[in-house]
Amino acid sequence: MKVTVSRKAHFNAAHRLYRKDWSNEKNDAVFGKCNNPNSHGHNYELIVSVTGDIDSETGFVIDVKILSDLIKEHIENAFDHKNLNLDVPDFADLNPTAENIAVVIWNKLRKHIDAYKDLEVVLYETPRNFVTYKGN
Repeated sequence: MKVTVSRKAHFNAAHRLYRKDWSNEKNDAVFGKCNNPNSHGHNYELIVSVTGDIDSETGFVIDVKILSDLIKEHIENAFDHKNLNLDVPDFADLNPTAENIAVVIWNKLRKHIDAYKDLEVVLYETPRNFVTYKGN
């Protein structure tokens, strides 16, 4: 019996979408207002889902408290009220698009979730714009 357990979280962060190797004109053309040199922010909503078999002893796929603690320690503490470009080493050379942020979150959590369980990250940048990453 495969069951999916999900935990919702949020963090607030600023970022700037741009490439260091592009001219200001090209960055403006591609990223528009999101290329503001002073950054801009979002109230990100995050849904982390783990899918696997129900453990016959505990009745859990994963203990939601453990999942909550992993998200708090590895994502919220690292990203909340930060400028992703300046304060989060994962984005020193990676453009912090919603797509890239979702992949970084997945990679941070994947190593703490049993390999035989599936992991999915859904990241809402706005209520209408979101991305989903399930791994390779």
